Amino acid sequence: MTRGQSVTLYTDGACSGNPGPGGWGVVLSQTNQDGSETMTELSGGDVHTTNNRMEMMAAIEGLRVLAPQTSVTLYTDSTYVKDGITRWIKNWKARGWKTAANQPVKNQDLWESLDALTGNLQISWQWVKGHSGVPGNEKADQLARNAIVTVLMENA
Repeated sequence: MTRGQSVTLYTDGACSGNPGPGGWGVVLSQTNQDGSETMTELSGGDVHTTNNRMEMMAAIEGLRVLAPQTSVTLYTDSTYVKDGITRWIKNWKARGWKTAANQPVKNQDLWESLDALTGNLQISWQWVKGHSGVPGNEKADQLARNAIVTVLMENA
């Protein structure tokens, strides 16, 4: 991605069983200088994971490919991801990665990765209702579900 460029990400995670085999998907859309649009699809998975971890991995992997100073609108259907990064993480870090109930924060490794990636980007976090016909979210969901099949085939 070009530095300073504006992009849109749709991210989604899926799990077959929770925990179980899971997948994540990202649809990245950018408008080029000539006004044309470029779409990029990313996906991956894990043989034993949770839905929340896959939702987070989608955001992490989508942001990982962006150049510093990129302006991003990131759509997720996960309130866990959106609220975690925009509302809860500051207090978690201040409490040494403990929740308000003084319990360890789940998925701390991924929260730390996501937090590190957000430092050099201008991100607008947006929640979108899953399975509501939003094309980018539906495509990211399809990519995540296809990744589960791939993970299962690779580990059969």
